[in-house]
This record gives sequence, C-alpha cells and structure tokens, in this order.
Amino acid sequence: MTEKTILRALRGEVLPTPPVWMMRQAGRYLPEYRATRAEAGDFLSLCYNSDLAAEVTLQPIRRYGFDAAILFADILLLPQALGVDLWFETGEGPRMTTVTTPAELAALKGKDDIHDTLGPIYETVRILSRELPKETTLIGFAGAPWTVATYMIAGRGTKDQGPAHALKAADRATFAGLIDLLTTSTIEYLSKQVEAGAEVIKIFDSWAGSLKGQDFEDFAVEPARRIITELKARFPGLPIIAFPREAGEGYIGFAKKTGADCVAIDNSVSAEWAAANVQKDGCVQGNLDPRHMVTGGQPLIDATREVVRAFSKGPHIFNLGHGITPDADPENVALMIETIRKS
Repeated sequence: MTEKTILRALRGEVLPTPPVWMMRQAGRYLPEYRATRAEAGDFLSLCYNSDLAAEVTLQPIRRYGFDAAILFADILLLPQALGVDLWFETGEGPRMTTVTTPAELAALKGKDDIHDTLGPIYETVRILSRELPKETTLIGFAGAPWTVATYMIAGRGTKDQGPAHALKAADRATFAGLIDLLTTSTIEYLSKQVEAGAEVIKIFDSWAGSLKGQDFEDFAVEPARRIITELKARFPGLPIIAFPREAGEGYIGFAKKTGADCVAIDNSVSAEWAAANVQKDGCVQGNLDPRHMVTGGQPLIDATREVVRAFSKGPHIFNLGHGITPDADPENVALMIETIRKS
C-alpha cells in the first residue's frame, strides 16, 4: 500500500503536488455542519457526542477529498477536564472560571484525572480511524500550554492576552505551575489520542506571537519541546506539527528547538520568506490567507499557485494561514483544491 501523502511530506519528502487539508475544515461555513450542530444542541454537546463529532469530521472529507481529517474537538476541553467550568456565550465565544491564584491552581485535577471527561474524544478518534478513507490521514490535536493558559487566566479570549502576561509578571510561580500542569496533562491527552488511532499530532499555539524574547523560549518553545520529546519517546516515529502562530522570526529554528517534524506558518509572513528561513529545516505547512476563501475568483487561484510555487523545492503541506471563517464560500474551497492539484 502506498504511504499517505501527508506522512510522506512530514517525513521530508518533496512531492510533485502538496497534500492539502484546512484548519477548521469541519465548521460553520458548511451547511451540513450547521445541521449537525443543530442536532447536537450546542457546541460542547457536539464535541462530546462521539458519533456526531465523527460525522462533522468526515463531512469535509466526503465533500472535498482532503488528504487529512482533523479530529473535531476544542482546545478548551482539556481545562474543563482539569476542573474549570466552561461554557460558550452565543456570539461571544468561550467563558470559563479563572485560575489566577495558588489556591485555584492547587484545586485543579491532576494530569491522570482528565480521562473520564475526555473519554468521548478518544471514542471519536476510534470511530474516525475506522471510518476514514484509507488514503486519509487522521490528525489529533491539543492547544499549546501558553495559549490554553491565556484562556484559563482571563476566563475568556482576549486581544492582547493581557491577564496572562500580568500574572506572569506578578506571580511567576503560579503562572509557571499552570504551564507545567498543562504541559504534562497535554502529553497524557495526546497520548490517548494516538492510542485511539491518531496518526499525526498538531499543537496549536494560537497566541504564541504575543510572547517576546526569553518568554517565547520559556513558554512557547520549551513546553512544545517537552511535549514533543515525550510523545516521540512513547510513540517512535509519530509525526508532530507545531503551529506557533504569529511567531515571526521565532519560526526560524522552531523545528530544531522543539523536535517538531513540521512547522505550520500563518499568513502574516510570506511563503517566500518561510521557504527561505523555515523550510530549510524540514516540512512547512501553510499559508494561504483565509480571506481568499471568502472572496474567491482569480486572486484565490493566483495566491494558491504562489504558495505552491514558493514551497515547491521542499516538503510542504498546503493549508491556510489560520482557520477558515464562517463566511467562507464552500465553492472557493473546491476551487483552491482544484488549483493545487492542477499546479
């Protein structure tokens, strides 16, 4: 049997046509997703209903034939499993009880106590490993400790991650303790996903770009290195993608520092820059601007071809520079894929 294209790219192979998947490919831009979410009742109910979560994961594979499916879940399920209260406000996003004091940190569960809550997620992975087409790679994921911590400290998403930076400055011990708990818990969470059938792991550090200088090394690089090192010790050969979004110059050398097999690139840097500075160390994933999924047309075709061309001399997985947005046109996704496979 021919090895899956994404696994070949992650191993460093340069392919004539890059494999493609898309962040948030199971999502609100698809009418079939909206119907399934309505059936589930709300977002968290959808995440924890293994059959329905598997269904929405499979929907974009059926529609588009992506080379990979990514588990449908959310990065904030882990803090919920650690004991914080989590809910979603309509139109405003996630809300959670905060962790900002030594007592609140001490009240959280340990890394080995998360699996009862997260059991349905592992069942979703098992279903997908059975149901996906044999040529489609199954990606599991988690949020990186820093990004997850920013939500736990603020109780919500924030534009500048100010509450997390403030706690880091005011009470370094509590902040570092939370990062450590998230690091060790993420290792256990991702290990269970691999045991259930995930073939690739992706670590999303959506707010890595707000860490500067030594803080970037301490709280973006080092937790990723610990997670990747331990996962690879447990599962030799496991491919891992790291996404330190908006890291800028921090993308350079990130793969070597952390052991990641691939670095995902956002669209705040150009494909040409990433090819010159990041791809020399291995596979790069990215980085079409998600706005093209809304606007479409010839600019989408041209931009897609440019990304393919820029990364054509090294291992590359085509993706967006961030998640597809709810206002995207499904027809534009089909056009992007057609353009990639004809380039």
